[in-house]
This record gives sequence, structure tokens and C-alpha cells, in this order.
Amino acid sequence: MRVEHIYRYPVKGLSAEALEEVQLDPGAMLPEDRRFALAHAATEFDPAAPAWLPKRNFACLMMNAGLAALATSYDAKTGRLAMRAPDGTALEESTTKAEGRAAIEDFLTAYMAEEAPGRLRLVEAPGHRFSDDPDKLVSLINLASIAELESRMGVPLHPLRFRANVYFSGLPAWQEFAWIGQRIELGGATLEITGRTERCAATTVNPETAQRDAPVPRALLTHYRHADLGVFGRVVAGGRVALGDAITLHLGEEEDAPG
Repeated sequence: MRVEHIYRYPVKGLSAEALEEVQLDPGAMLPEDRRFALAHAATEFDPAAPAWLPKRNFACLMMNAGLAALATSYDAKTGRLAMRAPDGTALEESTTKAEGRAAIEDFLTAYMAEEAPGRLRLVEAPGHRFSDDPDKLVSLINLASIAELESRMGVPLHPLRFRANVYFSGLPAWQEFAWIGQRIELGGATLEITGRTERCAATTVNPETAQRDAPVPRALLTHYRHADLGVFGRVVAGGRVALGDAITLHLGEEEDAPG
């Protein structure tokens, strides 16, 4: 088994950023992953006392498919966020300055138009991450499982529909479910696999067209009697992970896992 792709998503709901390598730390997500979110006007989030909130409190692909049409990039060294809409309008501003954050919020609120229930607020807090799970985890997807689902549905499924951190090859479809409760060596890091990843309406959005064109959760239920694709892992020993790195089971043996 080997690592084929590594991605982070600096702003919840916005573009993926491909990485060639990453340093994983114990108990942490990928650096800069889900660091920011776009809070709705009615969302109560206190940066001084951050608490985990469900995704419905933020702009997200589950409810806002048009976000997929925005091309964005984040420079962690400078704190600058660049965005480009399909019509060519663009903005690049600092996330570390009040005026820059206000410009980002104005741009995204205008872009979302009636889908934004009031003015959006770009939020972050030291050490906090806006993941769909309260725990700080790394998401992994077996590319063979996506391919098997594609064959059942009869449509191509871009892997980025699933917004995972690590995509890997070399394992039969669905066998990653047998890893739950075990540890894997992921490059130079060790992860404990904590559970499956349940899929929501965000996966119906094509990341290349921003259209809802494939009923992924319904297809999973129809063909496999569950809505899961991918697994979560908690980093228990840090280390470097790079494209092409090997993945091996740390404890136990692989067992059959029903798709």
C-alpha cells in the first residue's frame, strides 16, 4: 500500500491544496487543515473560548454547492488568502489584518448572495480546527473503494468529492474498514484507526463543475447498506508523510470487511 495524494483544506468548504509531504504531530490534524471557517451571521463562535460546532453553522458544501466553483489558495507563511470566482472576479487579502478579513468576508458574502443568511464571518482560534468530527483526526480513503463505488453507480467520481487528507492504493476495496481499532504506519507516522467516515450531501457535489450530479450517500446505502467511505485515524506518533510512502498495518492482521 502506498500514499498517492495528500491534501489539506485551509478554509472549511473551500478548495483543496495538494501537498507533496507533510509533518504529522501526535493528536493533531494536518497543519493548516480546516484552520478557518465561514461562520453564518447567527453562529455563536467565540475565538477566545472555541468550542466544536456542527457543520451547519458554517458555509459548507453540504448546503452550498457553489463553494466548489471558487478557486482558493492559502499561504501559511504570509497569512494571505487568494480567491477567484468563476466570472473572473478575484481577491487576495491578509487573514491576519482586520481590514483584510473584512474584505474576504465581503467578497464571500457577495459571492454566496441569497445562500448566505446574513454576512459571513471568517473565524479561527489558536489550536482550534473546524473539522466535522470533534476530535482532531486525519481522514484516509482507499482509492479502490471509490473505484468499486464508481462501477456500481456507473458514473465517474472525482476523489476530491470526499475531501480526505490521504488517498492511498494497494488495498482491495473496503478492506480499510478492518483497520478500525488497529494501528497503521503511514510513512514515518503511526495512526490509530478510530472509525468509518459517514458521507453526507457534500459528496453529491462535483468538485470540477460545482453541480450536484451523483447521489453518493443514497448509492452507498443502496449498494452496501451503509453510508460510509473512508476511515479516520488519530496520530499517536508523529512523523513525515510523503507521496509514495508505504502504509503498513502496525498491529493485527487484515481481515475481511464486508463492503
